[in-house]
Amino acid sequence: MSPWGMLQLGGATVIFLAAATVAKQWAVAPHVGRIVLALALYSAGNLIMFKLVRDFGMATAFSLSAIIQLVAVNLIAIIYFGERLGVVQGAGVVLAVIAVAMIALGPEANAR
Repeated sequence: MSPWGMLQLGGATVIFLAAATVAKQWAVAPHVGRIVLALALYSAGNLIMFKLVRDFGMATAFSLSAIIQLVAVNLIAIIYFGERLGVVQGAGVVLAVIAVAMIALGPEANAR
């Protein structure tokens, strides 16, 4: 993935993390403004993802986005909202990271 693609992926991730944070805040204290903001943020993130899918392929774009978001959302949930992961949940996150790394790096490994 090119540096420009990585920058776009980073931007989409930041937007998705903001959307997830607003969605959690809405879940704790519902307010129409929060749900509208969450939907707007998710829409903006997906518009960036459409470009990444076109430029880098669906498997690469969504796999990388998913794993970055998985780790980052769990960090936000733990640090900001005080949530806890159990042992099985933590293992699931680790296994997901390994799985997506295998998906993302697979084409390069197969080329060798």
